[in-house]
Amino acid sequence: MTASNAGLAPAAPDLLRIATAGSVDDGKSTLVGRLLFDTKSVLADQIDAVTKASVDRGMDTPDLSLLVDGLRAEREQGITIDVAYRYFATPNRSFVLADTPGHVQYTRNTVSGASTAQLVILLVDARTGVVAQTRRHAAVMALLGVPRLVLAVNKIDLVDDAAEVFAQISAEFNQVTAALGYRPEQVQEIPVSALHGDNVAIRSENTPYYDGPTLIEHLETVPNTIDRTPVGLRFPVQYVIRPRTPEYLDYRGYAGLIAAGRVSVGDEIVVQPSGIRSRIAKIDTADGELQTAHTGRSVTLLLTDDVDVSRGDLIASVADAPEPAQEFSATVCWLAEKALRPGARLLLKHGTKTTQVIISSLDALFDEQNLAVSDAPESVELNQIGRISMMTAEPIAADDYQTDRESGSFLIIDPQGGNTLGAGLIGDALAPLHLSEAVAV
Repeated sequence: MTASNAGLAPAAPDLLRIATAGSVDDGKSTLVGRLLFDTKSVLADQIDAVTKASVDRGMDTPDLSLLVDGLRAEREQGITIDVAYRYFATPNRSFVLADTPGHVQYTRNTVSGASTAQLVILLVDARTGVVAQTRRHAAVMALLGVPRLVLAVNKIDLVDDAAEVFAQISAEFNQVTAALGYRPEQVQEIPVSALHGDNVAIRSENTPYYDGPTLIEHLETVPNTIDRTPVGLRFPVQYVIRPRTPEYLDYRGYAGLIAAGRVSVGDEIVVQPSGIRSRIAKIDTADGELQTAHTGRSVTLLLTDDVDVSRGDLIASVADAPEPAQEFSATVCWLAEKALRPGARLLLKHGTKTTQVIISSLDALFDEQNLAVSDAPESVELNQIGRISMMTAEPIAADDYQTDRESGSFLIIDPQGGNTLGAGLIGDALAPLHLSEAVAV
């Protein structure tokens, strides 16, 4: 250690948000359990409990899937039906992992888990290869703008001529991802055995045909940035703070989470949808004042002017603030049993703002299996992806999803029950997909 860095704490590992997806019984829970086990992210008593439960089931080795399948219904059925968030770390990086379900009726959970992911691990069973759910999940990841994919060909130890099987599955998957707009460097294929740990944390001698990284090595070294043009400040106002104590009678702060960009004291901002301009006078946090705050930080902003700002408004940088609008084209992943039809009157939640919305028209339907688009469907059914036009009761200041993930996404909500019906992306998320060779159906 040199004199210049003596006494300094080591730099904290950076963070990568990942998710898993795949069909039922492809081994997602076992793979996640293996990641937790191999990175020593589980306690000894948890391992003991899993070992005991595995012996009770008549198994010779610990069933690592029990480390993650915590819900009773999941354990009884042996499947994952909810999104479970897991945390693990290596010396080089920390990870937040969303373990998502495989059944087609739970695609809504997969959309939720992958919506913030920087990388998604798509599992396929080496014995069955790329199936309909694999194509569906890959299409959803492309629409959500997930920048990197890993194809984990699991149970590679259970097939004859594993090298040929791995090559065929990889080639078929590459055709799918290329059609969805992924470049070769954004996709990594790895043959693994989650049960035995082959190529998860340790390079396996059982796969001499593979000379790439282990899964952990790839997760540690893959860039954790999203290839998009940075946007300026996006700060949805969650709460207006007006203390009633004598010493804070003139205090008026706007609390929320910085969704994108950065903000500094003295910056000129615009409040949307009103268009009123002001400057940042102060940035308060629970730990004290800041001069600058970045994406992901919860802060309270105070302005130099006494302006009218309410929950649901957007405080944005003047240079690139989104223009408020009431008519939008959007891509929606429909997540409800009841189909979406033209003329539906629902609620739209964008950031911290909730307003009424009318579905003006259904413009297209995406066939993720054939990578084709049909025009003007009569409805959008459960787990289908469609392009819609809609009109909101109040102006919304939203970016195109391809510009910014946070300010370009929204939820469609049932006004009666309050349930989430759909997840939407402002703009035509189908446009970046390479569908030129697909024939309209």
